[in-house]
Amino acid sequence: MEALHSHNIVEHTFTEIIYEKRPCLDRDGSPVKGLFNAWIMLNNPKQYNSYTTAAVKEVILAFRTASNDRSVVAVVFTAVGDKAFCTGGNTKEYAEYYAGNPQEYSQYMRLFNDMVSAILMCDKPVVCRVNGMRIGGGQEIGMACDFSVASDLARFGQAGPKHGSAPIGGATDFLPLFTGIERAMVSLTLCEPWTAHQAYWNGVICEIAPALKVDGKFIANPLVRLDRVTDDHGRIVFGTMKSGDELAKAKEIMAKGEVDLSMLDAAVNGLIAKLLHTFPNCMNKTISEVRKVKLDRWDRNKESSREWLALNMMTEARSGFRAFNDGPKENREVDFIKLRRMLAEGHPWNDELDKAISPQYQAVKQ
Repeated sequence: MEALHSHNIVEHTFTEIIYEKRPCLDRDGSPVKGLFNAWIMLNNPKQYNSYTTAAVKEVILAFRTASNDRSVVAVVFTAVGDKAFCTGGNTKEYAEYYAGNPQEYSQYMRLFNDMVSAILMCDKPVVCRVNGMRIGGGQEIGMACDFSVASDLARFGQAGPKHGSAPIGGATDFLPLFTGIERAMVSLTLCEPWTAHQAYWNGVICEIAPALKVDGKFIANPLVRLDRVTDDHGRIVFGTMKSGDELAKAKEIMAKGEVDLSMLDAAVNGLIAKLLHTFPNCMNKTISEVRKVKLDRWDRNKESSREWLALNMMTEARSGFRAFNDGPKENREVDFIKLRRMLAEGHPWNDELDKAISPQYQAVKQ
């Protein structure tokens, strides 16, 4: 047989992320000869798998590689460790290089946009294996995937308005499609994370797997309320985090256990085994048609969002990212009330305002 053409733009050795081909498993768990899943893994666990500029470039190339590989059935997009899938852009890099540097951040956001588009245009089904926190830009790239299967210890949400940005790297486009406008509005503005059970209830993920083992047996996340009850105000508390004495007891149980993601892996492989038993072209056409709803919003807004995010690096993002990176561990947010008061008084956004609201400067004074 004549040698097949390669349609990759460039052949690349991955160093910032991990790219692996793992055997595709059938329904009975046995490997299928000659067929694989491409595992694309963020590899920055010390910084909760936040992505650097270099990592973003490699994610783009990895999705192109997996998309063009004839032996790949599906892509598993995940990360190293059990603490986080991804918490978004690398705040150290943001604070030390991009803050106050809008022309550079504009080029970075071009790469970010290409990463989201690479996920949405992959010629294989994409499964987000949520091994921990999926926050900020991590939530955005996760929602770009076709399926999300999560550890029940995972948490989901945004952080932008708390740290000087807006969740316009896909979240404002995608989340209302999953949850409806009201629930999306609450998540995107208040930045209060959802548990995996809340995310499932709100339609953001398709399956949850237990991940905590105590005395050798899997148990449900003890930190989360799993009884369908209401609080004193009549609000449903199913899936929310426990509080008070209940939370303290739950933390004691957590301390006795160990995290084991084998059930998560089984759920991911089980989902892909179902995809395996379909006509590949019909499957891909179905997926691409469903993706159009996301792509329509994404393509409509991504360039204006990129421009706004770049300019925002001169004001709120500059202060917010530097506060998070340089502020004391117990306080990484600006003084929002002081900021609003100074702006109400007509104070220009300058170094004086920045120092007045930023925790790192207040810590130095003390």
